[in-house]
Amino acid sequence: MQRRIFSAALMACAASAFAQAPASHAGHDTFPSKPIRVIIPSTPGGGTDYIGRSLSNHIHEITGWTLVPDNRPGAGTALGLGELARQAPTGYDIVVGQSDNVSLIPLLMKTSYDPQKDLQPVSLVATTPMVILVAANSPYKTLNDMITDARRKPGQINYGTSGTGGSVHIAIEMLQAEAKFNMQHVPYKGSTPALADLVGGHLSVAGASISSAVSLIQANKVRALAVTSPGRNPALPDVPSVSESGYKNYAFVTYYGVLAPAGTPKDVVGKLNDAVVKVMARPDVKDAFAKQGLEASTGTPEAFRELIDKDIAKAKAIITSANIKVN
Repeated sequence: MQRRIFSAALMACAASAFAQAPASHAGHDTFPSKPIRVIIPSTPGGGTDYIGRSLSNHIHEITGWTLVPDNRPGAGTALGLGELARQAPTGYDIVVGQSDNVSLIPLLMKTSYDPQKDLQPVSLVATTPMVILVAANSPYKTLNDMITDARRKPGQINYGTSGTGGSVHIAIEMLQAEAKFNMQHVPYKGSTPALADLVGGHLSVAGASISSAVSLIQANKVRALAVTSPGRNPALPDVPSVSESGYKNYAFVTYYGVLAPAGTPKDVVGKLNDAVVKVMARPDVKDAFAKQGLEASTGTPEAFRELIDKDIAKAKAIITSANIKVN
């Protein structure tokens, strides 16, 4: 009798476990069964915002999924990554990260996340250089005009960026180290307010991603002095690179990509990756991104992880050699 009871209990446990396993798997099979939040760690109107909203719209078009953009600016774009790292690893919260908040800021200041431990790469999306800008009525017609004046007035000329320790900050600090001049850094909570102050005459110089600034450049509200890539960017063919301006050893390019919380199931990451890759393979999307100065570039989660690891190692070397510090 006891043996029969034990056998029945064992069979019941096995049946329960069998029933639960497919349910868990089915949960992943039906992903997503509710809206996905897309955290955008910047103010509306910037390059990250453009990518986040574009991806959200196009992924919806090809999959029918509902993606909800959520702007979370602050802490030099690190606040949004910290917000993601606190979420459950279900795939229903993802972020558009970039070199700023993945490879640079955590090396320069304390953040609430470790990019290599707390974040799961999904896919690289695009790469882009920065662009150095002045107001349309600025006396600086070329990059060397700006550098010459900055050498004459050390620390008196201000420049705005999207935040301390971000890509633009690092790019301009690297340029100052290379060209031997010094300007005063003014950090903002995103590129949009920095560019607004540049147009309004409150800043002498600003840096931004091309996608953040291209509409202002085309409207002749700001003047582009140089791009930070090794060569010219197709979106701004008339704007020379820093290298062309006489600083042959200088180049700086940033990346954008989608990440999820660490521990997100592999099959869910795979579905998200597949959606991003399909969107970025579309010629119309590639062309739209190119007009924003963004070169579409995707790959596997593993390839994106490798890029992040290499970029962090490279950033450490740059920060050390250029003696870059956050005040």
